[in-house]
Formats: sequence, C-alpha cells, structure tokens
Amino acid sequence: MPGLTVAVMTWIERAALFAPLDYASLLLLLVAWLWIGRKIEHPSPQRQSVALMMDDYRRDWMREMVTRQPRMFDAQVVAAMRQGSTFFASTTMIAIGGGLALLGNTERLAGVAIDLAIGSAPAMVWEIKILFVVLLLANAFLKYVWAHRLFGYCAVLMAAVPNDPEDPQTYPRAGQAAEICVTAARSFNRGLRATYFALASLAWFLGPVALFLGTAVTFGVLYRREFTSHSREILMARAASTDT
Repeated sequence: MPGLTVAVMTWIERAALFAPLDYASLLLLLVAWLWIGRKIEHPSPQRQSVALMMDDYRRDWMREMVTRQPRMFDAQVVAAMRQGSTFFASTTMIAIGGGLALLGNTERLAGVAIDLAIGSAPAMVWEIKILFVVLLLANAFLKYVWAHRLFGYCAVLMAAVPNDPEDPQTYPRAGQAAEICVTAARSFNRGLRATYFALASLAWFLGPVALFLGTAVTFGVLYRREFTSHSREILMARAASTDT
C-alpha cells in the first residue's frame, strides 16, 4: 500500500504540471482525430468522402484488370502504392527515433524554450509532450507497415486471378483482391491522419492555445480535402456521368 500511495502522489504531482487548458486542448485533438476518421470512413450517403469514392474505383479497377492484357500496368500501380507506404513508414521511423533521442536531452529543449520566451516548464513537461508526439507517430508507423503488407497480399491475389474471364474463379478472386486493396488503402489513410495530428501536436510546445489552433487547422484541412475539395467534385462528376 505505501508503494501504491507514492505512485498515486507522483501521478498527481505530474498531472499538476499541466493547466486545465492543456487537458482541454489535448482532449480536443483526440476527439477531432477519432471523429474525422469515423466521418471519412462512415459518411452519410448524401455526402460521401473522397476515400470512400476511391474504394469504389479500386473495385472497378480489379474488374477491369480481368480483361486487360498484359497486366503490367496493374502491377506497376500496386508497386507504386507499396513504395508510398514504404516511404512513409521509413520517414515515420526516423521521426520516432528523433523523438526518442530528444527525450534524453530535454534540458537543452527547455533552454531553447526559455530563449524563445515560450516558458520555463520542468523537463518532465517537455518529456510528456515529446512522448505524446512519438505515440501518434508510432500509431502511424504501424498503420503504414500493415498497409505495405496488405498491398503485398493484393499483388499476390491479383497474380492468382485467371486470365480467362470465363473461369468461375476469375471474378471472385478479383473481388478478393479489390477488398484487400481497399483495406490496405484504409490503413494507409489512417496512418496519414495520425501523421497529420502528430504534426498538429507539435504546436503543444508553444502552449495549449497553439495546440488548439493546430488541431483546428488540421481538422479543417482534412475535412476540406475529403468533403469540399476540387478533387471530390471531379470524382462526383464522373460518378454522375456513369449513372446517366
């Protein structure tokens, strides 16, 4: 019990290092991150997101692949998507390493903050802020790695699709490849969103108000790109022409 009491007191002392506005801004970031992710992946039927419309194009792609000879173009597209996930995974890993290295040198960071008149918070405050950014980047890294693996699965399934459109296994396997591709893209997009909010959380070093503003800007950028961007208008125009 004495050990538990000491641990509780330690956590209370650490929690007291942050103001209520810090907790409010941090909660806002987490809510914005989770809400925009669900809104993008489960939008209303009247206002679909770009990500969801691209899923339909991926399914159309796999159906078109069946009759395309040769299929080198399809292989190149999958390879490009794997390269994209590899690039972001490696970049995120470098950023995580930099954050962990910075955890052991928070005194210098505190000195820089004093020079810039940001504040004179204890080293523990900077360590917690850095750790929060690292956790978001770690989440993004895991999403990128899983997306890379799923794109590999997709390539194997595409290779397993028979060349004969009359084969009873052709379109079912193409459908499986499409769903794996959709799942991979969803994981990749989740990694991107985690990266965006990790960048937004860097504003916390300037204070809770900066974190609030960084979260609002990031949320606005993601919402605009998915629901009010010019690229969405192009996709909607093509979808409408297909329906007619």
